[in-house]
Amino acid sequence: MKTKINAKHIATSAMLGAAAIVIMVLEFPVPFLIPDFVKMDFSELPALLAAFSLGPVHGVIVCFIKNAVHCLFTTTGCVGELANFLLGCCFVVPAGVIYRTKKSRRTALIGAVVGGMTMALISIPINLFITYPVYFNFIPKDAIIGMYQALLPSVDSLLECLVIFNAPFTLIKGMLTTGLTFLIYKPLSPLLHR
Repeated sequence: MKTKINAKHIATSAMLGAAAIVIMVLEFPVPFLIPDFVKMDFSELPALLAAFSLGPVHGVIVCFIKNAVHCLFTTTGCVGELANFLLGCCFVVPAGVIYRTKKSRRTALIGAVVGGMTMALISIPINLFITYPVYFNFIPKDAIIGMYQALLPSVDSLLECLVIFNAPFTLIKGMLTTGLTFLIYKPLSPLLHR
């Protein structure tokens, strides 16, 4: 019985991981909110579905699958994928853990909001100490800050850019993903639990 359940969970996680890969490819810029090199995508949606239906560990597995595959096609040494994986985990783990305490729409919403806020806050140190230092090997720091200054001329440091632009952008991404999850979770729930 336990083997069947584990096989079902693995198969469901793999299916959601494949969906996350496809969704991640459909990323798009939002030029009026953030510089073009930062893209919006909803690839955490399958991971959030996994965290709610199977548990937070499976949400992490889905985040890992999508980033491991995407890493095969990157030109930045997988640093963007590492950051995406870490931030995805910051989103789905709190959401899944809180939802597990009492399975209801209310706890799912609380969990997703807490996860989105955690992801937004953690995006600052991850970008400051991991992502951007590697990006500076490809694009000079002044050029990157200049892209932010095109949107808001008064910003003059990377930390300021991350606090004013990236953290709110990440929070918006999390909340939009939460909204989409709430729209499709109930219809998909029988399939995910079958």
